[in-house]
Amino acid sequence: MGLFFTDNKSNFDWINLNSSEQLNEIIEQSNESAVLLFKHSTRCSISSMAKSRFEKEWKLDNEVCQTYYLDLITFRPISNEIAEKTGVEHQSPQVIVLKNKEVIYQASHNGIDANEIQALFKK
Repeated sequence: MGLFFTDNKSNFDWINLNSSEQLNEIIEQSNESAVLLFKHSTRCSISSMAKSRFEKEWKLDNEVCQTYYLDLITFRPISNEIAEKTGVEHQSPQVIVLKNKEVIYQASHNGIDANEIQALFKK
């Protein structure tokens, strides 16, 4: 019926990730501040629920950690590139946080926990 499927239309301040060049810039940017990559399948109800829960729990501003959104249906090759460059096997939904070009957090499905990620920055 499509009741659980959503697209990227939300009030959350996502930055859309849609090119290899942008991914390279994001990885470089992680030297200055943390970056979060949220890989989301717009055709998956589990992914939609994980994204919605994340958006409700996330409280950090973009100066602490930039949040990037990847639509896996439209940009699957970029997801493959993320896996190659980070060494984190592709999952959906999935969150990967980079700092200084290193993965400091990764989780998928119901393991995605915005509060856990935010705690990394309160130490």
